Formats: sequence, C-alpha cells, structure tokens
Amino acid sequence: MKIRKAVFPVAGLGTRVLPATKAMPKEMLTIVDKPLIQYVYDEAREAGIEHFIFVTGRNKNVIEDHFDRMFELDATLSQRGKKAEQEILAQNQPEAGAVSFTRQQAPLGLGHAVWCARDIVGNEPFAVVLPDELVLNSPGCLKQMIETASTLGEKSNLVAVEAVPDHLTHQYGICGVGKRNGKMFEVDGMVEKPAKGTAPSNLSITGRYILQPEIFKILETQERGAGGEIQLTDAMIGLAKSQKFYGVEFEGERHDCGSKPPGFLRANIAYGLKRPELRDGLIAEMKKYLGQ
Repeated sequence: MKIRKAVFPVAGLGTRVLPATKAMPKEMLTIVDKPLIQYVYDEAREAGIEHFIFVTGRNKNVIEDHFDRMFELDATLSQRGKKAEQEILAQNQPEAGAVSFTRQQAPLGLGHAVWCARDIVGNEPFAVVLPDELVLNSPGCLKQMIETASTLGEKSNLVAVEAVPDHLTHQYGICGVGKRNGKMFEVDGMVEKPAKGTAPSNLSITGRYILQPEIFKILETQERGAGGEIQLTDAMIGLAKSQKFYGVEFEGERHDCGSKPPGFLRANIAYGLKRPELRDGLIAEMKKYLGQ
C-alpha cells in the first residue's frame, strides 16, 4: 500500500477548551510557538504524504490562511533582513496544489467529517489524522504506521492504539486483540465507549488511522451512534466484516491537546523541554515557580 493522502478533520467546535476557542479554531492553539495544525501537517509530511485534505467548518478560514502565502509579511521580513523568519515560513509552506479544503456544514461527528472528503480522496487508501492529538516522537506516529502498512495486504486497515487504565476504557474506542506480531496485532473486534467492565482490552484507538476507500460507502448510510453523532469506529466495525484490521502500538508520548489541564498544558511543557534552546530556561522558570 502506498498512502499518498491524509484527511484532517478540523471542523469541530472545540467546546472542551472554551473560551479559548470561542473566536479561534482549536487547531490554531499554539504548543510552544506553532499551532496544533502545523504539528500534524509536519508529521504527515515526514511520513511521505503528498496531498493534505482539511475538512473545515464555519469560522475556520484562518486555517486556510495559515497554509497560504502572505505577501505583505514576506515583503516586510525581506525589507527588515529577517532571513531566519523567512526560512521558517518557507519550510512550513506546502507545495502548490498539495492542499485541499472541503466543508462539513453541520457537526455530525468524526465519521461524517471523513465522509465529506470522499471525492478528494478517491479510490485509494488514505490516512486520517486528528489534529488535537499530538505524538511526541521521531519518527512520528504516522510514519511508523505507514512503514507497518507497507508489510500488509492491499485491502488492509490499520489503527494506532495506546494502553489506557482499565477504569477509563469506557471513555474510548477499544479494540480486541487477536494474533500478535511484535507491536502489531490483528484486531479482534472494536467497540465505541464500552460500558464499564465490558471492554475487550485496554487498548484504545487513538487519532491516527489508515483506511481503505470502501469506508466511504459504509459512512454514507451509517446511523448515528454514541453522542448522537456518526462515529468512525462504528463504520470501521462494519468494514471489518469484509476487510482485515490491524492495530499497532506506536512509540511516542501522546498528548490530548483538546482538553484543558492536563492535556494542553502538559503538551506545552513536553514540547518545550524537547527544544534544546528552550530547555534550560524552561526548567529554571519551573523551579523558580515551584520554589525549588
């Protein structure tokens, strides 16, 4: 399988981090000095993705602007001799025609958002990347998944999974574990937010997926599930009746940046500590704040 396209569902309202997201998209909240959307774009680009598909909603135009050129800014930086800043912007700039945007007109769930990208994806396998979930690691989570997918059959699907505490499994999509091969295993059933004590394992399905295009036919008629939304996990359960699903336990530290403490704050600290030019100063400020 060659995975050329990635879908980024960015139409959500960001209600978990209000009031920060009242007038600004959640995906533009910054971790250290980059917006969330830039981190996941960079992860996808590192993994070899060629076409980046953003499923947006109302008041999300700033995401489009972020991936566009700003001639006034370029000219000002050039006039002031700020070459380092110009180079940063150039590195973040997608190639012409590599980015597409489509609209999800109503908040009907992740499954519906993915379905909205059907015509742009076409008839080929694709990745889904949730922008509010960051994985701190090199290589990135999606690159690990694509390398794993290259060892599978043509009509195979792959989900990234992470172990969660047993008493929290009812908050996640959980998969059953079949035959194992190292960190990869055959998925033996999936359930969205199982009732307490009924989860088939403690491995949660995280915000990274590699899916076959047949998922779109299922999503087209998928009934609403948990939360009254069209759930992607429910559609994957349907697709698993005719295609293989695999799970892979990725390497890296996952941060749920769509939640206020601890997720968002912890991500800022973790990513700041990974920056050599920021690490010592950040540690010193933390010690000062904690009175150490």
